[in-house]
Amino acid sequence: MTDSAIAASALGKQFGRRGGWALRDCTFRLPAGRVCAVVGPNGAGKSTLLALAAGLLGATEGGLAVLGTTPAEARSRVGYVAQDKPLYPQLTIAETLAMGADLNPWRWDPAAAHEVVAAGDLDPKSRVRALSGGQRTRVALALALGKRPELLLLDEPMADLDPLARHELMGVLMVQAAQHGTTIAMSSHVVAELEDSCDHLLLIGGGRVRLAGEIDDLLAAHTRVAAPADADLAPHTVVDSRTTGRQLSALVRPTGPLPADWRTAVPSLEELVLAHLRNPEAPALTAVEATV
Repeated sequence: MTDSAIAASALGKQFGRRGGWALRDCTFRLPAGRVCAVVGPNGAGKSTLLALAAGLLGATEGGLAVLGTTPAEARSRVGYVAQDKPLYPQLTIAETLAMGADLNPWRWDPAAAHEVVAAGDLDPKSRVRALSGGQRTRVALALALGKRPELLLLDEPMADLDPLARHELMGVLMVQAAQHGTTIAMSSHVVAELEDSCDHLLLIGGGRVRLAGEIDDLLAAHTRVAAPADADLAPHTVVDSRTTGRQLSALVRPTGPLPADWRTAVPSLEELVLAHLRNPEAPALTAVEATV
């Protein structure tokens, strides 16, 4: 057993000898039992990171440990739902779940898999090729949850679902995490949707880790301020700032007390993420709690 679900040290992935780097110098730790939001713009490296953790890609440089071992050795303990939800189109839903049981004889939980399918009102005799995008997502999640994984990797899992289905399936994932101690890492563009469900954040931008740590700790380290336009933000670390008329609005990491005449507030998760994405040059903040 290990207290780290994923631990990366100077991790990098390059595609082709002359290709660009999808990830570079990424160091972070995801403690076991957490629900982690993996966020960032398109092309930031989120999908590459999840594929590396799933053991489907090999790192070009650096180290990556999954559940205390290599990604390849941990594969039987990891569930992974890719962005395109690859399934065999000629199989029925029932046959797909039977395949999942055959491939995972020691870990398969038929009740967990069938619960996800039944909640979507799906006919087990329906073939995968006849399903909508949202229905395919539900079947893919059923396969992943039926495996009863210790680590569940989800790449934009809710993109094809309507708001009600997203809310329901997010509840299923939270129950899985609470009842079985499953660590979940999910990428998404809908940051506000993750705020109430996730307790850990991994923000990737330009192939590098920009923020990593417990969401409460990251939010507490930042302050949203409103001050006169001529206010001096030094010596505080400025993540993002804008001046409108006579007022300066900024997100800072205070290095000491702030002036009493400044209005201050704790930012939301969405404000924190957007501020760091708007300013790629803002200093990164990570909480690496263990040596990889």
